[in-house]
Amino acid sequence: MSTEDLSFPEDEKVLVTGGSGFVGAHTVVRLLREGHRIRVAVRGPAQEAQVLAALRQAGVDRADLLEFAVADLSADDGWAQAMDGIAHVLHHASPFPPTPPETEDEVILPARDGALRVIAAARSAGIPRVVMTSSFAAVGYTLTPDDHYTEENWTDPNTPGLPAYHKSKVLAEAAAWDYVKTNGGIELAVVNPTGIFGPQLVDRPSGSIGLIKALMAGEMPVVPVWNFGVVDVRDVVDLHLRAMLHPAAAGERFLANSGSSSLFKIANILREQFPAAADRLPATELTIDQVREAAKTEPALKDAAVLGGRIPEISHEKASSILGWEPLDVRDTIVATAEALIELGAVTLPE
Repeated sequence: MSTEDLSFPEDEKVLVTGGSGFVGAHTVVRLLREGHRIRVAVRGPAQEAQVLAALRQAGVDRADLLEFAVADLSADDGWAQAMDGIAHVLHHASPFPPTPPETEDEVILPARDGALRVIAAARSAGIPRVVMTSSFAAVGYTLTPDDHYTEENWTDPNTPGLPAYHKSKVLAEAAAWDYVKTNGGIELAVVNPTGIFGPQLVDRPSGSIGLIKALMAGEMPVVPVWNFGVVDVRDVVDLHLRAMLHPAAAGERFLANSGSSSLFKIANILREQFPAAADRLPATELTIDQVREAAKTEPALKDAAVLGGRIPEISHEKASSILGWEPLDVRDTIVATAEALIELGAVTLPE
């Protein structure tokens, strides 16, 4: 499937949920740049303002193609209206708490119930397919013996130490597949990205971008041994559009991953590309035993502790062979992330 095959009629309107988030904002930018009509579902005026700010940051001025609908993942109100006249649905929205929630249900219930609301409303409106953003968290946080992961793998939600957000992604995706299987009448395709990096457009940096910012600002004098998948946000958007349009994507999940890296490797990429920041970047990597001990009191290290220093091999062969998807190189993505942070003034390099 070539880039040209991603075109679709201009009168087919796309509903985007989570448009104020990292992936959602880039989705809105790309679709507007290509001249498509979009409706963005938001919780209220604050999210609408965030979407418009992202468009200004990206230099996109196509307000004539953009409209908003008020609909919350936690309530039924508004979803029927949001779906009216829509041809395609890209469901990006999912709660991502900045700090660990007091109870798992604070994250799980809106993620799971919200996905079901979106799919049910789309089905009632006669929309043929929903493309849902899940996560590698729903695929590879129950470790395999050989550290290889494909779309056939599922994270066991009862995996010891699994953070609430990761569990929410597993349960929300599983509930979505169960709904479609039980009720029929609509197709589902799911994209499972690894760690999403790339140029920031919104004021609230994602957790992944926060790592680059912390490294560049000298806030991480040492880093945990932590290997994870990396993918560019622009490639994640591209894969969603391919899954939205390709007939063979129906009923399939697709891993979005460029390759595996580590925080220490990323620090070295930044040191080579931005020598002015070299003295700020970590020169030491904690051992896995040190990480496990620190994770007892530092929730941010739970991911690293669960993965245990292993290097995951995460295949994107399915997305490439079926949908013709080819991601950017990891190095290019990391450099683009840092350059955007510098341009935004979120990171200032020493003179």
